[in-house]
Amino acid sequence: MNHWIVAPIVLPAVIAPFIIMVIRYHLDLQRIFSVASIVALNIIAVVLLMQASTGEIQVYELGDWPAPFGIVLVLDRLSAMMVLLTTLLSLAVVLYVIGSGWDARGRHFHALLQFQLMGVLGAFLTGDAFNLFVFFEVLLIASYGLMIHSGGGKRLAAGVQYVVYNLLGSTLFLFALGTLYAVTGTLNMADLAARVAELPADDTALLRVGAVLLLLVFAIKAAVLPLHFWLPASYANAPLPVAALFAIMTKVGAYAILRFYTQVFGPDVAATEGLVGDWLLPAAMLTLAVGAIGILGAKEIGRLMAFGAIASMGTLLIAISLFTPQGAAAAMYYMIHSTLTAGLIFLIADLIMERRGGAIVPHRPMPQIGLIASLYFVAAIALAGMPPLSGFVGKLLVMDAARDAGLGDTTWVIWAFILVSSLVTIVGLARAGSILFWKSYDPDFVNELESDALPKIDEETRIEPDPLETAPEPMPALSFVAAFGLLIGLVLLTVLSGPVLDYTTATADQIFDRAAYLETVLKRP
Repeated sequence: MNHWIVAPIVLPAVIAPFIIMVIRYHLDLQRIFSVASIVALNIIAVVLLMQASTGEIQVYELGDWPAPFGIVLVLDRLSAMMVLLTTLLSLAVVLYVIGSGWDARGRHFHALLQFQLMGVLGAFLTGDAFNLFVFFEVLLIASYGLMIHSGGGKRLAAGVQYVVYNLLGSTLFLFALGTLYAVTGTLNMADLAARVAELPADDTALLRVGAVLLLLVFAIKAAVLPLHFWLPASYANAPLPVAALFAIMTKVGAYAILRFYTQVFGPDVAATEGLVGDWLLPAAMLTLAVGAIGILGAKEIGRLMAFGAIASMGTLLIAISLFTPQGAAAAMYYMIHSTLTAGLIFLIADLIMERRGGAIVPHRPMPQIGLIASLYFVAAIALAGMPPLSGFVGKLLVMDAARDAGLGDTTWVIWAFILVSSLVTIVGLARAGSILFWKSYDPDFVNELESDALPKIDEETRIEPDPLETAPEPMPALSFVAAFGLLIGLVLLTVLSGPVLDYTTATADQIFDRAAYLETVLKRP
């Protein structure tokens, strides 16, 4: 067996307890081991992507127990892509928190980050529905601690809301798994797909209930309207570098929908035909609309970026809800773009908040205003889907997939939602940017400053550092390196859009080939 497959789970699972038990009082050592671990994860992820790019599906059997009796990890093009995307984002985030000193504002940041990575990477690699639930819980438990890192009343309240919503999702997840197991007698994804396809159409009522419950769970994780209410407050009030890392968590929900409702409850399976697409597409379009309107009306920088994340999830889920190979390929390209963009905008929001507070109101010029304004301008182009960056390419791919999906007049509705929401997003981001960066240099505003007529800034949104006694000095240059690293990733995604699209197209063909997946995992024709 290929032991590289289990390495992304084992490495953070070892580093996290080591940090807690051995070097918990030595922040410098925590940083060294955390960065070294994430660099190693990136190297492993690249190796796995190279192996998966051949088109071969690889199975890792824990304890040498074959599926469906044992726990298996499955490496294919989709899981390899998501593992690399996660490790790249986490590298940018860990460099940013070290540079800004965020990890010194509370305890156990790096250990929680490692546990978070263990849960996310395990969710992408597992081939068993129950172990998907286990890894969901690992990443959620770690995210609870990261949510309230450095404390604060607003952050604690948002964390409680986050916990309540996700506990509800976890409960529904258990109900869904129990229902599916009662019907099929298995929770291995490949074996589940085989048994679902064999069920007679007249005996699928309970199966459809389980599939719907499972979809609700994934919709909560993906922040699909009307199950998105936890995200704006949670992301806006979390430490913004943590919110940047959370950009991959909503993608876990989208990944699970794509994985389950193509390979297990596929569009060609009579037992679950028409179960998902009929309502997921309208919900995705409404999610996109709510995100764009939220951007337009946001009064705080954190909420502005949170609604930006919601809008990007709406576009992504529109592509997924088509349930065609072309739609899946477009969704995977846009998933890479939206993850990098969401990570970037939250890091930019933290740069702004640290220097002038979180309220979107006029303020005196802040340090490094030109550099931050440039980052904001490029990130706004990416988020709105304007040319020439990858967001424009991604939205064109989604619209093209919708046109070729044979939806009739619904195609024009999809196009209208995408184009109008892009316009609204541009207006909202331009409004916020003009207040944050240009109003400071307005002559009339300067006169107001001199007469002390400046509107009062909401100081509650400002985050004051509370460093540990032995915390090293922040390194602002490293924070900008992390932000520009994500920006370079978006540029490369644009320049290399052809090869990336070739990879996502091959990945879509692979996940729609259910027979090959079943034959490899179950080792039977």
